[in-house]
Amino acid sequence: MNLMEYQGKELFRRCGIPVPPSLHCTNADEAAAFVAANPGEWVVKAQVLMGGRGKAGKIKFASTAEQARDVTREIMATPMPPNRQNPNGEEIHSVLIEAKLPIAKEAYCAIAIDRAHKRPVMMVSRFGGMDIEEVAEHHSDSIAKHFTDTAAGYSPFIGRELAFAAQLDAGYRKAFPALVGALYELFFLYSAKLVEINPLALTADGRVIASDAKVELDDDALFRYPEFVQWQKTLPLDEDETLAAQAGLGIRNFRRFDGTVGTMANGAGLAMATMDAVTNAGGRIANFLDVGGGANAERVRNCYELVMNHTNARVFFINIFGGITRGDEVARGIVTALEQTRSRKVPLVIRLTGTNEEQGRAILAAAGMTPVETMDEGAARAVEIALRMTGT
Repeated sequence: MNLMEYQGKELFRRCGIPVPPSLHCTNADEAAAFVAANPGEWVVKAQVLMGGRGKAGKIKFASTAEQARDVTREIMATPMPPNRQNPNGEEIHSVLIEAKLPIAKEAYCAIAIDRAHKRPVMMVSRFGGMDIEEVAEHHSDSIAKHFTDTAAGYSPFIGRELAFAAQLDAGYRKAFPALVGALYELFFLYSAKLVEINPLALTADGRVIASDAKVELDDDALFRYPEFVQWQKTLPLDEDETLAAQAGLGIRNFRRFDGTVGTMANGAGLAMATMDAVTNAGGRIANFLDVGGGANAERVRNCYELVMNHTNARVFFINIFGGITRGDEVARGIVTALEQTRSRKVPLVIRLTGTNEEQGRAILAAAGMTPVETMDEGAARAVEIALRMTGT
């Protein structure tokens, strides 16, 4: 789940990361009332899950209530224009009114998951306010990294080393170790996949403040904080993401295509490999679907109905590798799902291997289903069925 800037900064506040005074507003009158009650210089920022707000004219300044009302209306009147992050653009439903900072320097600071090293990586650069991809392309030597040993955790010397390695301005160095420590705490406390401050501002009066916030949380950990469910309802979701959420999946666990072979697998990597196998076998996929762990009867039924009701699938290829997910549990889920569903029925091709696969195969056999041995075999059979049913 990607958070809006105002939501990310709320988590920053909770963990002790300095942020400017602000208020989240959903209309122009709220913005005007806030500025009227708090005279000063303010920045009005569109709240969207896209970058490039400044270039698009969606960040403006206000020093009076009337200016705040006018610029808020102007910002919200038109959507964010399309860019590489979202080719469809994005409607603007709210703004963040935030104190204008006297910024002297800008830096970059983030923690993300490095899959190659299988651990979190802290990244710092003296080039803030730019896309990190652009920094990596033009100033790759400016990005200092530390691959965190999660067993040892964070110590202030790590922050000091990063500040010196990234050649941050001396004004950052006193506050920087504690700030990175707070960012590290947030990363694990809220099960984040990415926390990013860009820019991390050094003000003319010597304060170090997070001027922006980008936070991505692990969908599978949202149950720990029920309030995040409410936050998620305020986020702009496309139709596929909405359908995934309604089915009890992560919002990125389902995506539709125009083919006739429906697919389901447990794990994003296996789901993509399944799609590749279908394509290699000469078929056209109807969807991407990662069922995740705990594929019980209700979740399997939800996934089956999701694909049957919203795609052109003529066959459904279920590809399960049992690790944490048990093969017998999945098999019971498949059988129960087909008994309970009211959606249209299509042929199933099932590959089930791993934990408790023999018990799972027995359950399927008792229900008249014979699973295939390999993914490629399953993909070939699914494509054969789809081609036969569509007559092409």
